[in-house]
Amino acid sequence: MLRKAARMMYRFLILFFFGCVVILFYLNLNIKTPKEVIMLPKGTINQIVTYIAAQSIDANRLDSFILRFFGSPQSGWIDLGSLALSKGDLFYKLTKSKAALKEIKLIPGETMYFFFKDIAQVFEVEEQALWDACAKSPRCIEGSFIPQTYRIPYGAMPEDIIWFLLDYSQKKHRDFAKQHGIVYGSQKWRQILSKAAIIQKEAADLKEMPLISAVIENRIKRGMPLQMDGSLNYGKYSHDKVTPKRIREDMSLFNTYRYKGIPPVPSGSVSFEALEAALKPANVPYLYFVRTRDGKHAFSETYQDHKNNFTK
Repeated sequence: MLRKAARMMYRFLILFFFGCVVILFYLNLNIKTPKEVIMLPKGTINQIVTYIAAQSIDANRLDSFILRFFGSPQSGWIDLGSLALSKGDLFYKLTKSKAALKEIKLIPGETMYFFFKDIAQVFEVEEQALWDACAKSPRCIEGSFIPQTYRIPYGAMPEDIIWFLLDYSQKKHRDFAKQHGIVYGSQKWRQILSKAAIIQKEAADLKEMPLISAVIENRIKRGMPLQMDGSLNYGKYSHDKVTPKRIREDMSLFNTYRYKGIPPVPSGSVSFEALEAALKPANVPYLYFVRTRDGKHAFSETYQDHKNNFTK
């Protein structure tokens, strides 16, 4: 019996030894990744392995088993550190290595033209690569990004940056639209977004937003052109003062002096406060407003009162 037990133990040790050799060999296999920084979703180990395999990273069912000994994969941005690493390094990075994050701020009313310039500078990526990544998604249009401060890993690829911004913003916009009984992505949603962009650029503060919204609605009902400078601060003109010459020469649909109604697309990013104001204009009869010396606006119902407000 003792000899039999000894033989069984010997065989077990031999199998264990060879098993360890095989696993060590497997963990030292070299693999390549298309990106140094990847975004891991939340999920089970099996789901994570399936996800990274879909990202063109060599992963299989055996990895799901071995990965359990390293710990639970993290969610969020993961810095792999290299495009070439071993299986063991990959498992370690998935469970232990978070990417270093940098901040980028999109201010309310700013356009993609300047936002992409800021991203390119902060994260040292090609600005054109951001536009190319944006062009691949029908969701990537002006007004798609929620204005706020974002934390994105340094080293992220342009397409990953755009995907992250769009994915985050779309989820927030969907929730907002659902709360207000609007179909996200519908014509009504796009019109509200575009109206909110004008409100964002015209209002001096949050209190003025419902008043600006009311002026827009009242002028549309009267068949009057909006004649608002904020709509002309689109794209590269975001920070330009709107002059009479610009009004005469700009032939785009953003020119609310030339064309009636709200432009078909937003002229910049919009806050949720501006969206709320677009949906809930103040119950006032105002048709005009002009900036006063204190930086706020004076509102009026008649053109004569509007002219008188120019002296304030």
